[in-house]
Amino acid sequence: MSEKHTYRVIVRGSWDGLTDEARARLLAEAADHGMPSMRFTEEGTLSYEASPLKHFSMRYVVVSDAEDGEEMAAALAEERAEATLRGLGCDFRGLRSTVTDLDTMKINHKPASRR
Repeated sequence: MSEKHTYRVIVRGSWDGLTDEARARLLAEAADHGMPSMRFTEEGTLSYEASPLKHFSMRYVVVSDAEDGEEMAAALAEERAEATLRGLGCDFRGLRSTVTDLDTMKINHKPASRR
């Protein structure tokens, strides 16, 4: 059995060719997709600003084989993002990902005297 790692992945992109209907829906729901919605989940959370309605980000938790590495975690998150955005009827372009492996990240603890 291979070792599993947990990754936090931020997928960023731009809206592209939104229909009037999709634009209206995104604008109407913008308050639900601001800073407070920025959480890492398996399903992903979508965040964007209403003005200008140009860019978005989605945050995912991806658990996969450690040997597959960050590239696989990014690919899985981008697949999820594409499916979600298509399900919303929104066109997009330029997906790119930033991946953090939670199992290998170094945490610097301050000495108790400096807290």
